[in-house]
Amino acid sequence: MAALPEPVIQTRPDTMPPLVPDSGMPYNPVVTLNGWTLPWRMNQGVKEFHLVAEPVVREMAPGFKAHLWGYNGQSPGPTIEVVEGDRVRIFVTNKLPEHTSVHWHGQRLPSGMDGVSGLTQPSIQPGKTFVYEFVARRPGTFMYHPHADEMTQMAMGMMGFWVTHPKARHPLIDEVQRDFCFLLNAYDIDPGSYTPKTMTMTDFNLWSWNSRIFPGIDTLNVRLNDKVRIRIGNLTMTNHPIHVHGHEFTVTGTDGGPTPKASRWPEVTADIAVGQMRQIDFLADEEGDWAFHCHKSHHTMNAMGHNVPTLIGVDHSGVAKKINKLIPEYMVMGERGMADMTEMEMPIPDNTAPMMTGEGPFGSVEMGGMFSVLKVRRDQKPGDYKDPGWFKHPEGTVAHEYTGPLAEPARFKAEGGQSMPRVQSPAKVTEVQVRKPTSHSGH
Repeated sequence: MAALPEPVIQTRPDTMPPLVPDSGMPYNPVVTLNGWTLPWRMNQGVKEFHLVAEPVVREMAPGFKAHLWGYNGQSPGPTIEVVEGDRVRIFVTNKLPEHTSVHWHGQRLPSGMDGVSGLTQPSIQPGKTFVYEFVARRPGTFMYHPHADEMTQMAMGMMGFWVTHPKARHPLIDEVQRDFCFLLNAYDIDPGSYTPKTMTMTDFNLWSWNSRIFPGIDTLNVRLNDKVRIRIGNLTMTNHPIHVHGHEFTVTGTDGGPTPKASRWPEVTADIAVGQMRQIDFLADEEGDWAFHCHKSHHTMNAMGHNVPTLIGVDHSGVAKKINKLIPEYMVMGERGMADMTEMEMPIPDNTAPMMTGEGPFGSVEMGGMFSVLKVRRDQKPGDYKDPGWFKHPEGTVAHEYTGPLAEPARFKAEGGQSMPRVQSPAKVTEVQVRKPTSHSGH
């Protein structure tokens, strides 16, 4: 190991400042949400990195930790940043209890460097170190993950981000002031336990960004009128419609490269399928605190129980009182919806995140999972990523209770009518003749 780059380990879950390059070609570095960028050394013109695949403990939210597998102390592993044309050499040391490999998702490289166990290389056995070497041939947004016992290793959190910056001005890649990246991943961890269930296919209970769940996901803090780029990769088992409030964006890149300008249009939600990367750009020209989240409503909750019956409208207070005599801590769930869960101090198992949580300046945010806040401020200094606190709304710009008189609403003659009413035909007058039976003599 003495000849290898010293492995850099990071265990703090905070968003680390961008790593400004001190060697090689210059570039504008990214900021990894609740993550960091892996340092390198230059060795005769080659950028050398050292990844260590190992078991890690990841704090997914304050008070809740998971026993995962990752790289260099964290799941996901550190972001690797290079420049188009760089020759890259990555040493991978395996400290897992089983063999592994690393696939460089989306890269153009020699087949033998693609990292598929059994197909393009022998597996990296426990305790062994392999080396991958190739040229970063095209700029773009990529990721890395195992192609060995993939079901287990990816379900345990083994993945990381890769960004290749352009070596010169690119006609399809704009310069930006803020460049964020993170991976979408999901886990099934029973309340009170620490280790994910790797056999789960779809019924996950923790939907995360970079193995963090709200309120453990840091905010994205930008300066007013910054050009912002957010790079997102999906390594869950389903698609995610990622939605930004207050702004429109365009999808400017995928793991296939920059998108042609003729293919771009304004969006506020981008659906990211499994195994895809999406790069979105927008101008942060609206001050405020803006929600940023997956638009699948169950993906913005933590540790959900999916077999809870719906009891909205059911008055079971009498039953609840009787149950309380037997079980003093019993609480009614779902009688008026699930928002009450944020106000209840229901005891939960140790090492479990509340289902709906997070406090904002006006009360409970009632969120979890894949949720964060884009904070746009005019007084945020260039290059400053610190949280500026809650937005101070100008007077008269916050929705509030109305207590004045209510005018009669305007009514329309057609209101409530059918679009194709039946045609009423004129009533017909029917003449009815009544004959009474008569008696005849002789009968």
